[in-house]
Amino acid sequence: MKGCNTKMKTTKMKTTCRRIMFIALVAVPIILLTGCPSIRNETSAKPVIYLYPTETTEVTVQLTFDGMLTATYPIYDDGWKVTAYPDGTLINHADGNEYSYLFWEGEGSHYYDFDEGFVVKGSDTAAFLQETLANIGLLPREYNEFIVYWLPQMQENPYNLISFQGDVYTDSAKLDITPTPDSILRVFMTYKPLDKPVEVPEQFFQPFDRTGFTVVEWGGSVIE
Repeated sequence: MKGCNTKMKTTKMKTTCRRIMFIALVAVPIILLTGCPSIRNETSAKPVIYLYPTETTEVTVQLTFDGMLTATYPIYDDGWKVTAYPDGTLINHADGNEYSYLFWEGEGSHYYDFDEGFVVKGSDTAAFLQETLANIGLLPREYNEFIVYWLPQMQENPYNLISFQGDVYTDSAKLDITPTPDSILRVFMTYKPLDKPVEVPEQFFQPFDRTGFTVVEWGGSVIE
């Protein structure tokens, strides 16, 4: 009897181990796609910064990025110093040239949240971005430039898991702007290409009120 009990215990242990392994194999891919609180990324692609003062203003913009800047335009030299006009036109002090916005790109190890977001067919990307970015608070000029940049990279994917980042982005790329803006909107989209749709809670946004000197930034990154 003792030998039989030992064999039965051994069999139960093997069965339990198989069940645990099966659950892990099934659960891990699901967590990676949906429930994972954060996914690592190396590149912040094309953040651009628009400045809209209520009157012509001398503005200094300094960026503290948790990583390495790989490209800036105009050249970032311990900050950008510009003359900003209410229509968004910028005159860069360093070279005297006119710009529509300030551009930067960088590389670093960051963890982005995909707990909430949207799963969108690649073919529906343009319509989704136009509606969603407008709801977030971007103007047509701003969201059209966003779409022109990102659409070619997203529309051929069967699906995209899209999430717009908050503190996890702004804490890693801090802006110090003088004079201090009255309102600031920083939109940073991360997305992961998918072969099949997954379930994810929908993301909601607080209305943005453009008041006084307004600063708007948009950028994004793909998670492979």
